[in-house]
Amino acid sequence: MKRIISILILSFLIFSMSVSAQKKGFYENVQKKNVNKLLDDFNTFAANADYKNYFDCFAEESTFIGTDATEVWNKKEFMEWAKPFFDKGKTWNFKSLKRNIFFSKDGSYAWFDEILDTQMKICRGSGVLEKIGGKWKVKQYVLSVTVPNEVVDEVTKIKAPIEDMLIQKLKSQ
Repeated sequence: MKRIISILILSFLIFSMSVSAQKKGFYENVQKKNVNKLLDDFNTFAANADYKNYFDCFAEESTFIGTDATEVWNKKEFMEWAKPFFDKGKTWNFKSLKRNIFFSKDGSYAWFDEILDTQMKICRGSGVLEKIGGKWKVKQYVLSVTVPNEVVDEVTKIKAPIEDMLIQKLKSQ
């Protein structure tokens, strides 16, 4: 009898663990779809110069880090900087070519990196999302221009005069 009870308990535990793993896998797949949708919509809103919906993708306390070393803005600053571009319909059109998404154990944060096709050719977008009120919001977005290794020396020579001054300024602060 003890053996039968032990087998039943063991069977129940194994079944429970597999159901739990399936739920976790299902939950993560659903959340990946939700994050992909947010990021795809985010890019579409920018391409369509949809100011309101684009900035609704950001959390109230968020940061946008642009390609220039001086471009680190909170949401309000980024909105002010971007408004003239949106008003003129002269925004950016990014298409994700490849995207990786990861989640915190509690499911309240996600982070991603992606390769983008842009007017600057290949760029990298990366960031952190937070689930706020049941919706994913951008907490931090980083846009980087990629530089192929074969031309990094040439690019460095071109940007050196500009960035040398910024390096000195930052060191003196």
